[in-house]
Amino acid sequence: MSEPARILLLGAGGQVGHALRFSLRHAARGLRPPFSRRGTAQSTGDPIVATRDGKVDGAECERIDLADLDGLRAALDRIAPDLIVNAAACTAVDRAEDEPELALRINAEAVGVLGGWAAAHDARVLHYSTDYVFDGCARKPYREDDPPHPLGAYGRSKLAGEFALRASGASHLILRTAWVYAPRGHNFLRTMLRLAGERESLRVVDDQVGAPTPAELIAGITARILPRWFNVDQGDMTARSLDGVYHLTSSGETSWCGFARAIFARAQRTGLLARIPHVEAIPTRDYPTRAQRPAYSVLDTTKLRETFGVELPDWRAGLDGVFEDLAG
Repeated sequence: MSEPARILLLGAGGQVGHALRFSLRHAARGLRPPFSRRGTAQSTGDPIVATRDGKVDGAECERIDLADLDGLRAALDRIAPDLIVNAAACTAVDRAEDEPELALRINAEAVGVLGGWAAAHDARVLHYSTDYVFDGCARKPYREDDPPHPLGAYGRSKLAGEFALRASGASHLILRTAWVYAPRGHNFLRTMLRLAGERESLRVVDDQVGAPTPAELIAGITARILPRWFNVDQGDMTARSLDGVYHLTSSGETSWCGFARAIFARAQRTGLLARIPHVEAIPTRDYPTRAQRPAYSVLDTTKLRETFGVELPDWRAGLDGVFEDLAG
């Protein structure tokens, strides 16, 4: 039996990256390196994790800053991964409006470097993208082949990253997701729980609609679909037919206001909140931000579900699972 594939996980300190550290451990042992790469580097099966500062949960790991393109190339040459999982990104949506060049370097140019290296070394790339590639003017869930039209610098940079990866010639998966949250990190769930402990009432936007998606769901589905895609030889047309863009979110939809109310109800039920604050629904115009947000961010996940045979639970079930973790 051949050794497991050598996986490099970028952005291991983020919400999705943190969840991937654990899900990829199980998936890696079922991934086989391509014949052309077997024996080129030893692998224990555990993913090689990297963050911008070289630390994750207080422990040292690989230090890879996607803003440093030369350093990125050198790290890839040294680590020689069979699979690059890119969960790193410049995700500060409002900041991207003031620093579009930095967002473009991290979210697009660096992704092109990943794809170029992978294409030259018979490796593969799994990359995460976003609902922000769309303008939110749709009236039904966005499909993968719907024309993109980002509203701001962040969305433009992520769309440019998708284009760069496709143009690289590398075998790749691009998983677009939306409204990501987790029990850790900076996200809407944690912000609402903090504010609920500080205020008696909150005003929350009610005319932006999406599907709240736990980072654990993204990581778990990633681990499930990897073997079918990765273990097919790249020369086989079956492998290339699986390459491309897929949408990965929870099922169903709600507004930010609806999400907030669901968070508070579960927080009280699990004993994390003594009282539920009053939640006032407001329009987007009453909560101005530097960057414009899509009004409708629901993504059609039919392609992912039918291609890989996975089920995506309703966003409320996902939220129940997160609160089980928080209560524990």
